[in-house]
Amino acid sequence: MILASHNAKKLRELRRILTAAVPQLAEEAVISSAGIALPDVVEDAVTFEGNALLKARSAAAATGLLAVADDSGLAVDVLGGAPGIFSARWSGRHGDDDANNDLLLAQLADVPTEHRAARFVCAAALVAPDSAEVVERGEMTGVLLTTRHGDGGFGYDPLFRPDGEQRSAAELTPEQKDAISHRGKAFRAIAPHVARLLGE
Repeated sequence: MILASHNAKKLRELRRILTAAVPQLAEEAVISSAGIALPDVVEDAVTFEGNALLKARSAAAATGLLAVADDSGLAVDVLGGAPGIFSARWSGRHGDDDANNDLLLAQLADVPTEHRAARFVCAAALVAPDSAEVVERGEMTGVLLTTRHGDGGFGYDPLFRPDGEQRSAAELTPEQKDAISHRGKAFRAIAPHVARLLGE
């Protein structure tokens, strides 16, 4: 099975979640699209689900393998759901976590705690070579902090405190984060479909 992602941190997270949820899926059987010459995918859909499907369809068609992809991001209530599908390039430079966090902090500088609600969203797409498709969605709700906390995780994790937690997402262990995260929920929901397709 191929995970259509070049993000090494995300790959580790997705591999950990999927192999824990699907016992017959050996970790080494889950390969990354990094280093594989796949066609570039223009993520021009307007939803997380649409972009995840674009990536998974492309990987399945190019490799003939069962393909999984996700599209995820941060939706801030007071920003009308932004940055949303533009989360990774919110500052204008794709994948620049520091710049993205700096811009978000500046945009929310005068917003009080009671109006800093946000949620992480993940759409996970599974596409088989025979064109069977499944999409599952997971969310993690919480509040945005005024300063960074913790050095784990990636993306906006240092600014996000999940509901029911006293720590930021970047201060949680990988296992603690997986248990409540948007990606954990989406990929645990898609795991039974992976198991079914692997068994066919």
